[in-house]
Amino acid sequence: MKPLPLRNQLLSTLRLGPILAAAVFAISLAVTTAAPAVAQAPRPNQQPRTTNQQPRTPNDPPRTTNQQPPAPAGAPAGVAFDDPEPQAYRFRTRASELDSRTRPHPEIDFVFEKDGKPQDTQVASVDTRVAPQGKLMIWLMGHNENLFQRVNSYGIHAIQVSYANKWFGILCRPEPKDGQARGNVRLEAAIGQDVSDELEIPHPDGMMERTRQFLLWLADEHPQGRWEQFLTEDRSAVRWDRVIIAGSSHGSTTAARFAIHQRVDRVVMLCGPRDQDQDWQSLPSATPASRFFGFSHVLDGGWSGNHYCRSWELLGLHTHGPIVNVDDSAPPYENTRRLISAADVGGDANRAHSSVAPGGASPKDADGNFLYEPVWKYLFTHPVDQTGESTERDPTCVLPPPRPRRTPTR
Repeated sequence: MKPLPLRNQLLSTLRLGPILAAAVFAISLAVTTAAPAVAQAPRPNQQPRTTNQQPRTPNDPPRTTNQQPPAPAGAPAGVAFDDPEPQAYRFRTRASELDSRTRPHPEIDFVFEKDGKPQDTQVASVDTRVAPQGKLMIWLMGHNENLFQRVNSYGIHAIQVSYANKWFGILCRPEPKDGQARGNVRLEAAIGQDVSDELEIPHPDGMMERTRQFLLWLADEHPQGRWEQFLTEDRSAVRWDRVIIAGSSHGSTTAARFAIHQRVDRVVMLCGPRDQDQDWQSLPSATPASRFFGFSHVLDGGWSGNHYCRSWELLGLHTHGPIVNVDDSAPPYENTRRLISAADVGGDANRAHSSVAPGGASPKDADGNFLYEPVWKYLFTHPVDQTGESTERDPTCVLPPPRPRRTPTR
């Protein structure tokens, strides 16, 4: 009898019962490399100041010093910090305050305020104590402080931009009209151009322009952070070749769709992409498949339902390495672009979905350290020119026939 694929073996194991699941978890703890501790980031309500160092916890990123670091070998020229007081910085501002052209779009729940609370807040962070990589992560979900701390500790600048991302329960209902519909909505929300006939997102409200406006503000407000390196010389556009576009769930799906349209340095997809009823994932991509990195828990419904596996294969990730279980392997994970885990999440599919991003749902070892510290560092820093061996498509990853494509009309 032909053995079950790795993804099915893991699912079968997890469903055999709590005793065996506990054994699997114990093994995963034994082989997982504990992550180093990290310095606490500034308080979230500061703008644009920094805070004093806070008490450390087991899940803090590696402690840094106040010595000015040089740019690492291979980093773009001119990225080294020139900060007389190197430290971790955090900034918060609102998109509507940076650009008077922005407008709310209540028809898709894309607004400036709701129940008296700002809905267009944007966050940025950088740690000038860490040698800069000359890369900017744009996070396409709600701000995740744990993630931003870690990305900054890798020498990567980070921002979270307000863009149209609450349309999922409103548009493409009761089902998408064709195999490109959801992808077209995602792309219009990202680029602010007329791509979909289901929404109207003008240029100032697209993710691309809001990113540029945010970077303009950061470059002027915080020159020691060297934010201007992510803008073209005339400041008319973002240097997308220095951008890591990243997200989880809904955000990872939009990140992938955007990277197909616009070449970026890297794509990091946590618990995604989904859009299982679409085929935009197979479009010719401006960003090579070797620059896409995915990570999922096997109890996540998007994984057990073949959604992520399908998207990964349509994106061509199987040509750059096998599916690797991080619970029983270590970096560089066969240089693959497809990582999974079966670590203990109490059998909770919802927790499994959130577990692959640093936070309360992510599993920890006996000392309280996140199990996935080496995984996150790999996803954001592994050299893109180091790839795994090409593999065949997974026959259990069902690829439904694509829907007919049509050109949107207005």
